Amino acid sequence: MNHLLLGLLAETSIHPGVGRNEGAIDLPVAREGATDYPHIPGSGLKGALRDYCREHSKCNENDWFGPDNAEVPGSAGALLVSDARLLLLPVRSLSGVYRWVTCPHLLERLARDKKRIGIPPGFEPPGGPSEGSYLGTGASGRLFLEERSLAHAGEVDKDVRSALEGLIYHQSTRAHVAGQLVILNDGDFAWFARYGLPVQAHNVLDENKTSKNLWYEETLPPDTLMYALISNRVRGNGAVVAFKEVLEKTPWVQAGGNETTGQGWFAVETIEAKGG
Repeated sequence: MNHLLLGLLAETSIHPGVGRNEGAIDLPVAREGATDYPHIPGSGLKGALRDYCREHSKCNENDWFGPDNAEVPGSAGALLVSDARLLLLPVRSLSGVYRWVTCPHLLERLARDKKRIGIPPGFEPPGGPSEGSYLGTGASGRLFLEERSLAHAGEVDKDVRSALEGLIYHQSTRAHVAGQLVILNDGDFAWFARYGLPVQAHNVLDENKTSKNLWYEETLPPDTLMYALISNRVRGNGAVVAFKEVLEKTPWVQAGGNETTGQGWFAVETIEAKGG
């Protein structure tokens, strides 16, 4: 086995930060340059997995992720860590609490990534609905997401649902996919990815309860689903197998900022690949 596909289900709010910003949001989430999709850069996820290893005696931190001093010759670790890519985004809905929203572009990416590491995708990426419409199982009529209204254009293929369910750690949570999954047009989804994330206001007060420092922070909401790839740097070195065993025993990883206020926790589902 040379690769792992990690399904990352957010248990809490997630803040994969990029430092400060000059716009209206002081602390935005990290985003891909071309698409503006939120993501966790591979360097950040690698650091989070290194910290995870420090808490587990069976982890071989330096061998797997390299020593902290990256300037040491030959210091690369045995594991290769990808970015964590967005797959399902929870969006508020007037029909139920929220809907899990995705788009054909994200599903096509998932299919390509699975093929690359030797896992059959298990589904054909949908052609996608037209702008202003959606695919949703068991739904009919108009769907209201945030302030936007969308027309029903068809059902979600069961193979797509099964592939997404397989990336979710909790069996009880998998059962919600069928009723909550919505596939939007790529352009409609991009709007929610850019403007539909929660923004929290934070403040510092002096002894007179006067504001000294007000700032705004963007996060990914709980139940966001992401995925990442873990690979052996040298074929057959066994690091992926050993790391999978540790993750299966303790499948909760913290990534991103605000750990001391309970943010950043993912439930991790592992899928092994023996090809690619």
